[in-house]
Amino acid sequence: MPEIRTLSFLWPAMLGLLVVLPLLIWFYLRRDARSTHTGLRYAGLAIPASRHHAPAILLLAGLGALVIAIARPQALVMLPARADAIILAMDASGSMRATDVKPSRLVAAQDAAKRFIAEQPSQVRIGVVSMAASAALVQSPTDKREDIIAAIERVQLQPGSALGSGLVIALVTLLPESGIDAQRIISGSNAPSYTRDWLRQAEVHNFEPVPPGSNGSAAIVLVSDGESNTGPDLLEAGKLAAERGVRVFTVGIGTTEGATLSMDGWSMRVRMDEEKLKRLARMTHGEYFHAGSAADLKEVYKLLSGRLALGKGRETEVTALFVALGAALAALAALLSLLRSNRIL
Repeated sequence: MPEIRTLSFLWPAMLGLLVVLPLLIWFYLRRDARSTHTGLRYAGLAIPASRHHAPAILLLAGLGALVIAIARPQALVMLPARADAIILAMDASGSMRATDVKPSRLVAAQDAAKRFIAEQPSQVRIGVVSMAASAALVQSPTDKREDIIAAIERVQLQPGSALGSGLVIALVTLLPESGIDAQRIISGSNAPSYTRDWLRQAEVHNFEPVPPGSNGSAAIVLVSDGESNTGPDLLEAGKLAAERGVRVFTVGIGTTEGATLSMDGWSMRVRMDEEKLKRLARMTHGEYFHAGSAADLKEVYKLLSGRLALGKGRETEVTALFVALGAALAALAALLSLLRSNRIL
């Protein structure tokens, strides 16, 4: 449902006509006091003050609405809009084999992601990024649901965890013209980036950040236990998303106590790193969700479907609304006055 926010005026100077209203109130009260003083009302037939003044109050309110209409009011109407493209960035590191979320963190995440995809409108394009020791685009954004599901099923467990790299690749995929040099960032090189396209180089050089969360056409859903041990820092990558207005919704998968992984004769305790996931969501104006079980994960994806919408503001002139309100109040005032005294005020 549209939401009306701030009100502004094309001709604000016309609001000065509102000074006439106090004069009309003074004139009405003076006339009413004079009529009372001359004894035109009988004591037994006295009309309650609320009913006696109701027509005048309605008429004055109607005149006020008409004066506001003369000033040509405009309202910022917020219309709901869903993201056109979503990147699902899935953690495929070794810690995702933990079974504290049955049957395993990765399998539960894949199953829930498939249901999430099925619930999205057909026009929404979805891409898939896999994150392990390195990150890779498994499926570019598409509206073909069978291709997206096949890409999710191709995500396989691998050593290492490069969440920052995955976020950078997801961002570059959504915004190919963003000027982000993914290769340089992921490799950790401090060398400057050059291109033979001098016009393009000028665009990159003149980049100006936008408010976080202001990009309503793209979003990233990052599913992970939060542990990252290689590649660029996750929060540094998050700054790139925040500066370009892209919201990042993070889903922390795993129990708070974690689980013990045993492999090739060694054991390791894996726990969630919720703090980074929360900070990433907060800095990009997204939202963090925790899923401690497969059932929780399904509910999280249901909630995500409703969150992937951002109100888009549009200035709309609402003069007609105030004209209609003023006319309706004036007509009601006249009707009440006729019913009470067979005359208009």
